[in-house]
Formats: sequence, structure tokens, C-alpha cells
Amino acid sequence: MKKLIIAALFVVGASSFAQNNNDRPQRGDFSPEKRVERLTTQLNLDAKQQEQVKQLYAEQAKNRQAQTGFSREQMMEERKKTEEKLKTILTPEQLKKWEANQAEMRKRMGNRQGGGMGDRPERPQGGADMEN
Repeated sequence: MKKLIIAALFVVGASSFAQNNNDRPQRGDFSPEKRVERLTTQLNLDAKQQEQVKQLYAEQAKNRQAQTGFSREQMMEERKKTEEKLKTILTPEQLKKWEANQAEMRKRMGNRQGGGMGDRPERPQGGADMEN
């Protein structure tokens, strides 16, 4: 009887562990389709905008795959180009909301990494200002 109870607990535990969490948003899913879906939800994009953004993100993904060994500067330049193109697709209201979302995301990322640059206390540079 004891073995049966242990086996039943094992089966229940294993099945609950193996469940797929498709209802929960996946972190780090940067596919063009998911990015368009997320942007559509956030900004209420129309069908034409969705198609334009999908093409933009697909092009960006293709460029990333073609360019192995991207430097940080190249990545920032690529992101800047994508953002400039995105700004031409969005309405002024959508752009304002998108920029607010971007600022919030950067703030959260900074907090997750132990504080952004603006959150760090000033430290003196050089020997004259340092206390012993």
C-alpha cells in the first residue's frame, strides 16, 4: 500500500512538472511574429501597420543572422535604424505610447541589473577628492 501511494504521488508530481505553460508569456521570445503581436496589443496597430512592422522586424532579424560577431556599436546602430523606420509607421499617439513603453522597459531592465546609471551614487574621481 505504501508503494502504491508513493507511486501515485510520483505520477502526480511528474505530470504537473511536465505541463506546458503556453498560457504564460515567454520571456525572451524575440521572433518577428511575437514582436508584432506584442506591439499590436500595446499600440492597437491596424492591418497595414502590422504588415509594415512585420516586414521591418523580419528584415532586422535577417540582418542579425547575416552579421555574425556584431559589435555593441553595430547592434546599437541597427536598433537605431529600426526605431527610425518604426517612427514613420506609427501615428503620433502610438509613437508617444511606444516611447513611454520603451522608457519603462529600460527602467525595469536597469532595476533588474542592480540599478540604472542614473540610480548610482556619484563617486569622486581621482585622489584629491577621496577620503582616507
